[in-house]
Amino acid sequence: MKRWTPFIGILLLALTAIVIAERRKVDAQPSASTLLYLVADTEQELTRMPVRFTRMSDNEEIAIGNELARNYSSAQSQRRPEELEVESYLTEVGMRLASGAHRKLPYRFHFIPDQYFINAFALPGGHVYVGDGLLELMDSEDELASVLGHEIEHIDHYHCAERVQQEQALRKIPLGGLVGLPIEIFEAGYSKDQELEADREGTQLAVQSGYSANGAIRMFETFQRVYEEYQGRARSPQDELAQVAMQTLSGYFRSHPLPSERIAQIRTLIASRKWPPRPEHDLKVAYMAWNNKAGRALYQSKYAEAEQLAKHSLQMRPGQQRALELLARAQFAQAEFVEAAQSYRQLLDIQSSDGLIDSYALALAASDRQSASQAFRQWIDQSAQHRNTHTEMIEAGLDLLAGGPLRARQLASDLRSRTLTAEGPTLMADLGWWFYMAGDYAFAVDLLSEAVQQRPGDVQIGTRYSWALIELRRYNDALENMNRVYTEGAAEHERVMARAVTLWNAQQQQEALAKFSSAEATQPEWKNRRWVSALYSPTVVDSVDAMRKESERLRKTHPQTAP
Repeated sequence: MKRWTPFIGILLLALTAIVIAERRKVDAQPSASTLLYLVADTEQELTRMPVRFTRMSDNEEIAIGNELARNYSSAQSQRRPEELEVESYLTEVGMRLASGAHRKLPYRFHFIPDQYFINAFALPGGHVYVGDGLLELMDSEDELASVLGHEIEHIDHYHCAERVQQEQALRKIPLGGLVGLPIEIFEAGYSKDQELEADREGTQLAVQSGYSANGAIRMFETFQRVYEEYQGRARSPQDELAQVAMQTLSGYFRSHPLPSERIAQIRTLIASRKWPPRPEHDLKVAYMAWNNKAGRALYQSKYAEAEQLAKHSLQMRPGQQRALELLARAQFAQAEFVEAAQSYRQLLDIQSSDGLIDSYALALAASDRQSASQAFRQWIDQSAQHRNTHTEMIEAGLDLLAGGPLRARQLASDLRSRTLTAEGPTLMADLGWWFYMAGDYAFAVDLLSEAVQQRPGDVQIGTRYSWALIELRRYNDALENMNRVYTEGAAEHERVMARAVTLWNAQQQQEALAKFSSAEATQPEWKNRRWVSALYSPTVVDSVDAMRKESERLRKTHPQTAP
């Protein structure tokens, strides 16, 4: 009989695999990935069989989950105030739901501030994570409750714990050595039966906590819409759905039942359990979605749209750091300098940094050169902590624009006479740019040249030096300097326009027009004459105007060869 025992065991496992395979028939197009998913899912169920009889203790599960969460959280960046607020909100809703769970575990709820992470997942022992991208798809607290309830039930029904023990069996390592497991194995989802179980029990939790079951249906309907968008855009990602988000969605839809099947199950539950219809609750953190939309609009140079979206977010939640920053940048890009200065001023009440102070001063100068110095000094006088070498340099620069050069020249002399600190070259370059904006190009070149020698690889300093060289008609020097300074991203757009202006004034018009078209296409601010004239010299303004007119003329007369 002993000889037949292994054979009987193998036969039973095979029969079990067949039964499981029959139970999980789904509508899917035949493909290699579908077959692999079925095999993996069946293997997962087979692995679960012994796990159910040898479950780890709650204390072991909690310890492993806490360590996994600690390792994961250590990779997270410092949180903004609004991100902490979202996490507090998730905890408030999540704990309301968790009070109805069968297992009384120390549940904790975490926010992942990544707008392209369209997912939620749970770790053993009680940790639940929700991505910013998933929150953006919601418009009610009931939808959030359905998602949190789903993840709580993955913990409550031992799905997460069994995943750990499966990994232990597959990797053949002690239970204590599993704290280094990759988080991706929990993000990937579970078997079809487990996912549908989490849907049923999670919706039950939400209804018991006073939420509408319709929140789950609307969440799955949103998944269906996003799934259809993913299917349509998988080969040509658009701006609204970045490639990284598509990769997240791809994994999500491979590892979860189809939304239509999940919706059908919830509707059956509503009918069978006679859950009453309830009004849905407002999502208190909906302003985050508007911030994400404003950020994408700003990135796409849709400045008017970004401004309106940021304003809408601020109406929902006044005083947000991120929304104010997006609003200020959008206003500045549209040459709404007075409004931008006001937004930066509000932002500085929340958080002060050299970059924000520079942007505030520049917005003041662009709106009114005569009053900018006084307005900036009033802000400085409100708090002694703002007074330092950096702000003194800005005050000197604003005085220079208003017609008072003495303070700026004295500061330049001081910087030259002493050994420069680490920030010295930057201060000298910034002061040189104020001289450029004031029209003293020779002095600007002197200061910027010294800064370039100290920081030869600094892109911003090098680009500013090239602008100043153009005013002295040192076109070859300007081009040579730009060839030494190479970068990609936003700073590259300005460098391309500097090259276009240089070539145009050096009578190399064809090459200049090609560079001009490229810079204008990637940085639409150059189309706004008020923006250009507020920040650059009359030479640049005239050159940009002339290149635009010539480009338009060529498009009309020689459409095939126009840049």
